[in-house]
Amino acid sequence: MRRAHRAGVPHLPHAPGDAGVASLMQRALRLAARAAGRTSPNPMVGAVLVRAGVVVGEGFHRRAGEPHAEVLALRQAGAASDGATLYVTLEPCSHHGRTPPCTDSIIAAGVTRVVAAMEDPDPRVAGSGFACLRAAGIEVLVGEGAAQARRLNRWYITCRTLGRPRVLYKWAASLDGAVAPVGRASGRISGEASARAVHRLRDRLDAVIVGVGTVLADDPRLTVRLVRGRNPLRVVADRQARTPVTARVLPALICTGPAVPAARLEALVRAGAEVVCAPRPADILAELHRRGHLGVLLEGGPRLAAAFWSAGLVDEVAAVIAPRLQGGGVPALAGPGAAALPLHDVRLRRIGDDLWVTGAIR
Repeated sequence: MRRAHRAGVPHLPHAPGDAGVASLMQRALRLAARAAGRTSPNPMVGAVLVRAGVVVGEGFHRRAGEPHAEVLALRQAGAASDGATLYVTLEPCSHHGRTPPCTDSIIAAGVTRVVAAMEDPDPRVAGSGFACLRAAGIEVLVGEGAAQARRLNRWYITCRTLGRPRVLYKWAASLDGAVAPVGRASGRISGEASARAVHRLRDRLDAVIVGVGTVLADDPRLTVRLVRGRNPLRVVADRQARTPVTARVLPALICTGPAVPAARLEALVRAGAEVVCAPRPADILAELHRRGHLGVLLEGGPRLAAAFWSAGLVDEVAAVIAPRLQGGGVPALAGPGAAALPLHDVRLRRIGDDLWVTGAIR
């Protein structure tokens, strides 16, 4: 549902008289997506500057601390920014962070119109960027490409509105609904193509979480070794600090309970782990939020997933259905759960021999 706009900022489906506005916003959105998984704690933003129907500058925010998309587009355009229209996927910032306000640069460059996909949910911005631009006499139109912009930055939006990272629970199951044989916390069910897709997910999200049961059963690495990319922060929910010092997941963040023998903690630290007291799912997410992480991949096991689910801390799911029958086994949510919730934005795709079903809870 679109947020109510602030007085004086028209939310229109397109900019009047500009037949190419949709394609230009699509161009900005494609630019923004090039930085997927690299901008935390910032959003992904793309910007395109157009003067007299010609693109004179463009850019996208690559990572936190580096110039914002609007500034890069203005630099590329130079003097051609004067009298130009800026197409940008998110409201320009109006506050000092690691970089100066983008609104100041836009005004100084002589831009006469800004077409933005959506308002920034960050309380430090939240309409103030648009207000600054309008106060300077710049026309502001909001709404073109809004649905795509919200989906692109859903990790950022969840973080800014709920005060925690967004959680994607991924599991692989057989046709009869088992994620592992009886007696094991997890197990390999999906095919090689799906494994590569999971590694691409890890590359695009900030952290991956598993329970200690999965570590003890499978000794996973939780890396992106099957694709080119960067490894996420590896997190183990381990209240009793049972993670072996030889576990392949190390170095990792080990989230323990409050009453763990000091000797165990010291051994894990010597093995390369970082240990924090975060016994509940909400505590784990609070720690990741403190570190500036936006997106989390929850890979199990089933009991940990059920704990996140029952706490209302799963935002979207990715179920990988493999064409095999397990003949009984562990379900995807093992333990007490919350009431059934419908999914929206449901998408189906085939990867190798497996069927991926994805959807959002909120």
